[in-house]
Amino acid sequence: MTTKAINIESSWKKLLQNEFSKDYFTEMAAFLRQEKQSGKIIYPPGKLIFNAFEQTPVSKLKVVILGQDPYHNPGEAMGLSFSVPKDVRVPPSLKNIYKELQSDVGKKIPEHGDLSHWAEQGVLLLNAMLTVEKNRPGSHKKIGWQQFTNAVIQTISDTQENIIFMLWGRFAQSKKDLINTKKHFVLEAAHPSPLARGAYFGSKHFSKANTILTKLQKTPIQW
Repeated sequence: MTTKAINIESSWKKLLQNEFSKDYFTEMAAFLRQEKQSGKIIYPPGKLIFNAFEQTPVSKLKVVILGQDPYHNPGEAMGLSFSVPKDVRVPPSLKNIYKELQSDVGKKIPEHGDLSHWAEQGVLLLNAMLTVEKNRPGSHKKIGWQQFTNAVIQTISDTQENIIFMLWGRFAQSKKDLINTKKHFVLEAAHPSPLARGAYFGSKHFSKANTILTKLQKTPIQW
């Protein structure tokens, strides 16, 4: 696959251009095309697969929130980790994120689950896997996305400075080895899923991130 064929925001395309020519990426793209041609439904829609990069160009990047898998039910996945379109029911993990946000910074709980306003301010809402088959969570875990998103994390770590990484849960925390903690900030907490039995609450990552940004003389995030 040529770099020109990748529909990704230009600053990210330049930063990640070496990945797109690697065999695993070409094979993954061919696999996804074949799956669609066979009639399988893949989420998110093709134009939203790289939405996290589209919404948060490299020049705006301040925070990375790492998710795992896109939502696998119809109409939910929008290419931003934890986020759903405004007309979709707010998922349980995001409800808990909102509860923590209210407790931490006093923000009123939104009536929708669209986190685009975070992305537009410099929060990269990155899933480790960027696609999933309908009703089959984790179905694209081994097709190559993790190699790509690991490279994204590593590249951010190598080329940027003072980025705040929020790692929620063991899966996200397993990516810590890709981050140079001497030049970036890593905030760790339990996953916001109800399965974590409330261990996420009290992490105060939103206020901590804004305290860091203020010290760096950067504009805090309007969560």
